[in-house]
Amino acid sequence: MKKLYGVIGSPIAHSMSPHIHNDAFKQMDYNAHYHAFHIEPDELEDAVKGMKALGVSGFNVTIPHKEAIIPLLDEVDEAARRIGAVNTVVNRDGVLIGYNTDGKGYVEALKEVTMLKNKRVLIIGAGGAARAIFYTLAKEGNIQIDLYNRTASKAVELIQEFSLNHLAKGISSKEAVNTMKDYDVVVQTTSVGMFPYTEESPFPLINIKEGAVFSDIIYNPIETRLLRDAKALGAVTQNGVSMFAYQAAFAFEHWTGQLPDTDRMKNIVKVQLGGISC
Repeated sequence: MKKLYGVIGSPIAHSMSPHIHNDAFKQMDYNAHYHAFHIEPDELEDAVKGMKALGVSGFNVTIPHKEAIIPLLDEVDEAARRIGAVNTVVNRDGVLIGYNTDGKGYVEALKEVTMLKNKRVLIIGAGGAARAIFYTLAKEGNIQIDLYNRTASKAVELIQEFSLNHLAKGISSKEAVNTMKDYDVVVQTTSVGMFPYTEESPFPLINIKEGAVFSDIIYNPIETRLLRDAKALGAVTQNGVSMFAYQAAFAFEHWTGQLPDTDRMKNIVKVQLGGISC
């Protein structure tokens, strides 16, 4: 009997997830189908009940439901509970269990372009993605992490809440611009620069550390204004395609016990976005 998986969110029509998961099911000869479900916030509780009643084997959770779904689940993994967001749900014999693969997916992607030990990292943003990335990076150890957010108090609150890294601190926009040359890795987690506002950037880049890594979790466009400016100054740059593939792969692993081909997933996303394979 074919198993059913999916993703819930709003909007959801342009999600890349069905492309990569259905391809992975096919490649691994796994009898399943993945479908995108458009669910509005006032429909979430009924949707979760429906997923359980229909025996849906697992599903992803995206904007705007990652936080709101937590009290509707039977169990929540410790990391997802600490982060305060769920992006993957497993139906285990009628018990819905929530996980967060965003942070793990991001860190795995970042390791493709740099070693993390003894690095000084700046995270831009203090929203859900920043929380997952901060939590996971901090648990790696031996990393100094600073946070910049337009609302400085949110950055400070996030750091105090986790209390995982005594070196972490919140900084202002002015500090971020003036101290950019001190960071080995800069992680952009906000929606600034996302399509269709592709010429926006969190702040101007004046000077950066030689060989610094600039990583943007946005994958549409493939190269944001921040990455374009950083590359012009000699930085190593990384877009959000790898993170998207890894978080999807770890979700797939939660559902099936098998880890799919992440390079194939990345290639599918690039083809869908621009018609160019990697």
